[in-house]
Amino acid sequence: MFDNLCKFLVENFSSDFATWLLGEPIALTELSPKELSIEPIRADALILRQSEEIVLHIEFQTQPDKNIPFRMTDYRLRVYRRFPGKRMHQVVVYLQKTDSELVQQTTFTLEETFHRFQVIRLWEQPTEIFLQTPGLLPFAVLSNTSNKTNTLQKVAAQIDNISDKRTQSNLAASTFILAGLVLEEEEIKRLLRRDIMRESVTYQSIKDEGSQETTQKIAVKMLQEGLSPEMVAKVTGLTLDVVQQLQITEAENQGD
Repeated sequence: MFDNLCKFLVENFSSDFATWLLGEPIALTELSPKELSIEPIRADALILRQSEEIVLHIEFQTQPDKNIPFRMTDYRLRVYRRFPGKRMHQVVVYLQKTDSELVQQTTFTLEETFHRFQVIRLWEQPTEIFLQTPGLLPFAVLSNTSNKTNTLQKVAAQIDNISDKRTQSNLAASTFILAGLVLEEEEIKRLLRRDIMRESVTYQSIKDEGSQETTQKIAVKMLQEGLSPEMVAKVTGLTLDVVQQLQITEAENQGD
């Protein structure tokens, strides 16, 4: 669920992400994994954007993953095979704070093979970075801020000032979902206008994603990501009783 949300933001605000990750607002277009002739290792996590000179590879992670170094190396070689003349910038963005050493890993080594990639731990990043452009606003509350509620209030104020209603509603919905990683639902609802979010294609796509997964499967995935049953019920449209039963069932399955 967070993977799809982050993909949506990169696709719709690619210039903002290029400025943040590459240092300049390069125009980037989508690079489909199919162009690499090999199926992606994790299609849901993979974001590839390209210009004539560079390929930007981003992976957003909520949890540490020991396979990240190999995956980054593998995709570097895949892109080199297809575009040997292009530079490649690879970055793993960790969304949720953790003390795991896995989020410190920036290299892959196998005998004589060595590869390096960039890692960004959002909780260490200055908040100001994410308040400068619309596409990065939803990440501000996950940054290095001493007062997350105050930061969310600043984000909400900036979103309210966006004139384009579609952009406004999509950013509000994206902020609502990502803020759930660090704040209680009632606090988020107090600061973000739900009437705006309900007009969002992001909000609706999460509710209507049944073409690939049933709503209940989406709810289980959100619970696994650490969202409260109350928030899952609000976003998916399921009743709280149903979500709580899904949580119990998932816990039983994990215990088997």
